[in-house]
Amino acid sequence: MSHYTTHADLGGLPGFGVVKPEAESDLFHADWERKTLALTLAVGATGSWNIDQSRASRETLPDYLKLSYYQIWLAALEKLLRERGLVTADEIQSGILEQPPLTVARVLQAQGVPAALLKGSPVLREPTQPARFQVGQRVRTRSKVVGHHTRLPGYTRGKQGLIERVHGVHVFADSHAKGMGEDPQWLYGVVFDEAELWPERTRPSSAQGLKVSIDAWEPYLEAV
Repeated sequence: MSHYTTHADLGGLPGFGVVKPEAESDLFHADWERKTLALTLAVGATGSWNIDQSRASRETLPDYLKLSYYQIWLAALEKLLRERGLVTADEIQSGILEQPPLTVARVLQAQGVPAALLKGSPVLREPTQPARFQVGQRVRTRSKVVGHHTRLPGYTRGKQGLIERVHGVHVFADSHAKGMGEDPQWLYGVVFDEAELWPERTRPSSAQGLKVSIDAWEPYLEAV
């Protein structure tokens, strides 16, 4: 298996400065960002890849930290298009079609966009076995670093938390990103105390009583 490096797992890391929220009405900063979103939705609707494969493509961009939000989207889109043989690097550079287009599974027509956006991509699935964990149960997250896309934040690896919610069975992002099918798994809301996540930064005098909640699939967890 080739080495997998994610550049997007930044939660809890120092050195990135203060988060400055923008107004929710500021959706785009330039017209090309609007077009990038449209292109991403249109090509994603063809079924050439799934949402977790697109996330994996984004987070593995070597210059991820130097790019803006929609620059990341655009670079990942170009990467996926090249990998699937839908375009060549020369075609991206010139903007001119140089080979017959490949057949895709679906085409999102303009009139179908509102319905597609309203529907989204539901990931809730019917359970085939009972949940392993229950609300109020203490668990520990896996500590191993995995060589593929995962939704378990690095700062929670190997930490103890409490199950606060059972969300049902959902498409498992780790398997989905590897092209191994949906592999539905139980999904839980897990809450952690700040001292558990960052003991070296949490002194009695500075403790704020903060708690952090994440959603974690069953394969991420073990009973304590």
